[in-house]
Amino acid sequence: MSASFTMYSTPWCGYCHRLKAQLSREGIEFDEVDIEATPEAAAIVAQANRGHQTVPTLVFRDGTALTNPSVAAVRAQLVS
Repeated sequence: MSASFTMYSTPWCGYCHRLKAQLSREGIEFDEVDIEATPEAAAIVAQANRGHQTVPTLVFRDGTALTNPSVAAVRAQLVS
């Protein structure tokens, strides 16, 4: 299964670490971008979150986004 979404995160985000571990256990592949190292990524996150740079934010190939989702929500988005 190839990556079908990008996770925007920061290195210090506990929620990001938790979700990455859960996705890894489920075998769900994703790309990851650190919004502190990539300023244009911070703008993508802010756009998806009404101006807030909330992480983790997942942006799917179809342009939809989920913020701090459960693994179940990610799975549901992947099959829809």
